[in-house]
Amino acid sequence: MELSELLEIGQQERTRQKPIRVHCCTSTGCQAANSLGVKKKLETAVNRNGLSDRVEVVGVGCMGCCGRGPLVQIDPENLVYEEVTPEQAPSIISGLKDSSVVEAQPGDPEHPFFTKQFKIVRETSGKIDPERIEDYIAAGGYQGLHRAIGEFTPSEIVNEVSKSGLRGRGGAGFPTGLKWATVAKAPGDRKFVICNADEGDPGAFMDRSVLESDPHRVLEGMAIAAYAVGASEGFIYVRAEYPLAIERLQKAIKQAKKYGILGTHIFESQFDFKINIRIGAGAFVCGEETALMHSIEGKRGNPTPRPPYPAQSGLWGYSTLINNVETFCNIPAIVTNGGDWYASIGTEDSKGTKVFALTGKIRNNGLIEVPMGITLREIVEEMGGGVPGGEVKAVQTGGPSGGCIPASLLDTPVSYDSLAQVGSIMGSGGMVVMDNQTSMLEVAKFYMEFCRSESCGKCIPCRSGTVQMYHLLNKISDGEATEADLEKLEQLCEMVKHTSLCGLGQTAPNPVISTLRYFRHEYSELLQPETINV
Repeated sequence: MELSELLEIGQQERTRQKPIRVHCCTSTGCQAANSLGVKKKLETAVNRNGLSDRVEVVGVGCMGCCGRGPLVQIDPENLVYEEVTPEQAPSIISGLKDSSVVEAQPGDPEHPFFTKQFKIVRETSGKIDPERIEDYIAAGGYQGLHRAIGEFTPSEIVNEVSKSGLRGRGGAGFPTGLKWATVAKAPGDRKFVICNADEGDPGAFMDRSVLESDPHRVLEGMAIAAYAVGASEGFIYVRAEYPLAIERLQKAIKQAKKYGILGTHIFESQFDFKINIRIGAGAFVCGEETALMHSIEGKRGNPTPRPPYPAQSGLWGYSTLINNVETFCNIPAIVTNGGDWYASIGTEDSKGTKVFALTGKIRNNGLIEVPMGITLREIVEEMGGGVPGGEVKAVQTGGPSGGCIPASLLDTPVSYDSLAQVGSIMGSGGMVVMDNQTSMLEVAKFYMEFCRSESCGKCIPCRSGTVQMYHLLNKISDGEATEADLEKLEQLCEMVKHTSLCGLGQTAPNPVISTLRYFRHEYSELLQPETINV
């Protein structure tokens, strides 16, 4: 396919589209609130009102404000309706015809929840039909891949990614360009690209939403990566709990093959790339890259010590590039707009944007994409609308590997370094807000129970240490512990952190360490005095 053909597909799609598009969210969250029933009623109302020549109902991906779904948005008027029921849906269409009163609750598209966002990864999420490749192409999709193959050498692509300053969005924040350069320089004719979609943090649903809303952006990012590092085969490792994401990925791969965008001689070039899907059983440890690769190989998903790193010896011993969903979704925009453009967004150490799943005790929850450097206060109080009926006590970032940041530090800017300085991590993007009724000891117990249950059991520090820590937390919670138990808990934190085999164990103590750092009094006030033997 030539560029002119790609552009022609996009033009035909734009010509086909009706002047008014009624977007109805069909992602998992809104489907749980019967958005498919809403969509059906909207479609029926369009026909009954004789508007099918200028109005179309489009099932789209996530619009962001998940706590107020199902959401319906009218384009180009930019009208938003929240918590729409099937019974209210016909009034939305009637309102388009004769400006009659709409029964559904209007939303505010000028609220900071929307206006403070800067969308790169989620640029077309909630605007296109994720099940139609033509809709993605009409929005400029796959032009980045075409440009990469037609205008750049592989090393030039790696240089652009390095110049962008993009760091891996899976949690560790490793420089993406450096990882790509290592794989590109690795010897051997056979290499792999893996998309880590094994999202497992409690409260996190960024990757699921992106996969459901814009699967072609993931494929395009992977294909550009494969061209840059010299790979011809890729895998998407996604957990079985994400059936809609899997279904849409399968459909997207099939469509891309049909148009010659995946497969052999992509865009009439010598570049070949195929993508396979591997479905994980939901073990948290398989988000660790060596465990993930073992799972793809058909082995038990246990981590192994590094080095060698996957870039040196990865899948079946071949050099392998692993990035997560969000990382790959940044790539098409970097190729299209240049690395310097991307590097102009964010802070000195953290470039670009970050997608967060904003949840917990907060008025507006859902998915947000914000520029690096924005403060936690802007996210929680302005975008999230603060805590209903209370005050913010803490914000937990980074999932079970992260930490709890007290309200006194809400002016901390969101960046890799600044979050680390206050005892937390960026992680993959989970952000849980807690109010002043929340027990931080119970929060630490929750995450420790999660880590204890998800430990693969391979190394003793993690397998046994998380169990012992969980028991000590219970003992404190039950009012049966002494100062000596608290000291033992802190010693265990250090031991597990420094001697565990993989990142799961090494970071498991973080919620305990951070709650002890900022909320130690909640532990101390439950301790019993030491027994004195006479």
